[in-house]
Amino acid sequence: MSQSSASLPVAPSAEVSWPVRQLLILGVGLLALFIPTYISLANTAWMKDDNGHAPIIIALSFWLLWNDRQQLFAGEAKPAMVSGWIVLVFGLAMYVLGRSQGIDTMEALSHIILLMACMLMLRGWRMVRLAWFPLFFMLFMVPLPGVLVQAITMPLKVAVSIVAEAILHAAHYPMGRSGVTLTIGPYQLMVADACSGLNSLFTLESLGLFYMKIMNYHSRARNTLLALAIVPISFASNVIRVMVLVLVTYHLGDEAGQGFLHGFAGMLLFVVALILTYMTDRVLASRFDESNGQKRV
Repeated sequence: MSQSSASLPVAPSAEVSWPVRQLLILGVGLLALFIPTYISLANTAWMKDDNGHAPIIIALSFWLLWNDRQQLFAGEAKPAMVSGWIVLVFGLAMYVLGRSQGIDTMEALSHIILLMACMLMLRGWRMVRLAWFPLFFMLFMVPLPGVLVQAITMPLKVAVSIVAEAILHAAHYPMGRSGVTLTIGPYQLMVADACSGLNSLFTLESLGLFYMKIMNYHSRARNTLLALAIVPISFASNVIRVMVLVLVTYHLGDEAGQGFLHGFAGMLLFVVALILTYMTDRVLASRFDESNGQKRV
């Protein structure tokens, strides 16, 4: 007699929605490069007013990537290995050169390129296209070259000084100006680099772009106009900051102008800038939003 044997059911192989093992390997490799750089920047460039916003930019960029993870890993993976290797070698060369020569701009910029290379090798160009905003947003954490900063800062300082002096003089204050030094009564105040507007311009521009991303405005015209409006808003906010410091010094003395109120004026700058940005957005809303409040495409 033949004996039939019952076959045991075979457990289906576990499937994952996206390649966890590859992500872990890439994550460990990126952290090995990123963490030492971030520690170095935290002790150098990020301690200055010019780049104090960089850690926030990095945190927001990775939050955006994590928030869009399902969309980034949806669909069929089509790794672009050739393009990925080219971008990877280029990014590593930039990282080694920037790290060894102490070029903060090149070292920080290489992180964006390396992250893009990993995306190409993992999922292909589709993932890079979907992640274009977080990659672009990370550019605001890259320290600008010192030569470029100096070339932009001085004209901004002069412009801020001229406008502040003209407004206060029109308000009948005893104002005078010599270069970037403002004179009011017996006091002289020099407009520092922090008051030029370059630092706040980059911070406010990045926050404005993040705001537009969160609000998910579909109109390119609206996004462009709001992004461009941040430039004069930043300039106007710095003029107000300088005027407040001048008036505080004139009415309360030099100690008040250089003490707590000096730091308060810096906070006032961002409050004024955010209010003006929101007001500008509401003005644009009257043109680009439908009457029921929905965003136009």
